Amino acid sequence: MPRGDKSAYTAKQKRRARHIEEGYEKKGTSRKEAARRAWATVNAETGGGKKSGSGRGKKENRAPSKKGGKKGGQAAAKRPKAARSASAKKAAATRKRRASATATRERRASTGTRSRSRSRSKSR
Repeated sequence: MPRGDKSAYTAKQKRRARHIEEGYEKKGTSRKEAARRAWATVNAETGGGKKSGSGRGKKENRAPSKKGGKKGGQAAAKRPKAARSASAKKAAATRKRRASATATRERRASTGTRSRSRSRSKSR
């Protein structure tokens, strides 16, 4: 079984990882990092793939999920309101910028056009 193969995971574990991953992506984390964190959380909670072999009936440990939720709230609570507000505005601007860049990229891919600066530099 190659590294990163998810065939040993149950449908429930895959669903849970997908849900955790979506939550991280919504917060602005890159897709690759979100997937890494999601599977790390699922592995910590369930002890890895549960499809075959012994140990299928072990209880799940929800501490990693709780820890993640608490950790995020604690750090923000210690900062002054002005700092939190500035961070929120910066994050909103980043999400907006990334969303528009993605939309532009998708639009170009669907029409098959490229930006002028790239096509000029390639012909030189």
